Amino acid sequence: MGTFSIEGGFKLKGDIHPQGAKNEALQVICACLLTSEEVVIDNIPQIIDVIKLIDLLSSLGVKTHQISKNKYSFKADNVDVDYLKSDSFKAKGSSLRGSIMIVGPLLSRFGKGYIPKPGGDKIGRRRLDTHFLGLIKLGASFRYNKEEYFYGVESKKLKGAFVLLDQASVTGTANVLMASVLAKGKTEIYNAACEPYIQQLCKMLISMGADISGIGSNLLVINGVESLGGCKHKVLPDMIEIGSWIGMAAMTKSEITIKNVSWENLGQIPDVFRKLGITITRKGDDIYIPEHLDGYEIQNYIDGSVLTVSDAPWPGFTPDLLSIVLVVSTQARGSVLIHQKMFESRLFFVDKLIDMGAKIILCDPHRATVIGHDFKSKLKATTMVSPDIRAGISLLIAALSAKGTSIIHNIEQIDRGYENIDQRLLALGAKIKRL
Repeated sequence: MGTFSIEGGFKLKGDIHPQGAKNEALQVICACLLTSEEVVIDNIPQIIDVIKLIDLLSSLGVKTHQISKNKYSFKADNVDVDYLKSDSFKAKGSSLRGSIMIVGPLLSRFGKGYIPKPGGDKIGRRRLDTHFLGLIKLGASFRYNKEEYFYGVESKKLKGAFVLLDQASVTGTANVLMASVLAKGKTEIYNAACEPYIQQLCKMLISMGADISGIGSNLLVINGVESLGGCKHKVLPDMIEIGSWIGMAAMTKSEITIKNVSWENLGQIPDVFRKLGITITRKGDDIYIPEHLDGYEIQNYIDGSVLTVSDAPWPGFTPDLLSIVLVVSTQARGSVLIHQKMFESRLFFVDKLIDMGAKIILCDPHRATVIGHDFKSKLKATTMVSPDIRAGISLLIAALSAKGTSIIHNIEQIDRGYENIDQRLLALGAKIKRL
């Protein structure tokens, strides 16, 4: 179990280049299974979850080649479908959440897709019904081995259908979408997720020869084609990491410029941080955050009531940044209610922040009220364990602003979502050591 030692209280300064989007990378890498031709993907983040997925595809027989640090080629011209029944596959597939998205492409192209119960963050129930109900609508037969937690879908030829998703799941939409591009006839996916990740996946599939319309809406229309070809694709910058850097700059009263953020794909992220009183300036495609020497003040609603920040499907605010908003609010002027609707365990890390001196009331598993310190009382250093990716980076932000030296264990959780975070922080002037 890895550990970070962080000496807090130091200001950061400089430029930061966001990594490629983790959630998009996992989807588009799985999409390479839809063709026997070469697919080249650029701006892939070097993080644990992505590296595990590439290793899994290699074990399946996909030819993977690292062209440069963040650029890979994939060629799935000799996929070993029998590997799906091996113990090795069960071990590798169960170690990351993103493995679920190989099911749709494998089913569509090879007529079968299997997956063990995927791993990932322990943030509450993350059911897979949306994925498999959608695939069943396309004509797949489904089976589940309760003893081994092993899922399977099979079909000789998928047929287009009207698919009303029971929730706007990003990965569920991606799976059904990838399955439908080679299905016979027309498929309509309603209540589809419309996050930039899904839009990017659609654009990549179209460049491979797919026929998709409705991109950016909650109704995707797909006319199946016989086969797909190769393509080149570039992953967007990671909006979650961009939000993390915004929060880090504010909490440490640092002057930071986040480079090439793809403003048009940030949605509500800048505005939500502005509601917390954080100054965010657009300079071309960069975000500039000045030193907040006088702190930052949370805006109440027009009628004076307390601000609520909650998550919702895109274009609502992403649930992945609520942990960041929560920790940033601990040093704001004013109060805010954080409402995490999607996952019932994601706010349970607040006990660590309370130990550091934060004023937080955990109302229930989904809601927490934060009363800001206005920097009049610094958080105190402590020893803590990272429970998941987003809580981990939030605790890291807290440690960077705290008085004294904090220890964070289980940093593999942070490494799952943030590329070389310690080296990049050192370049900005942070005092952090990987033990």
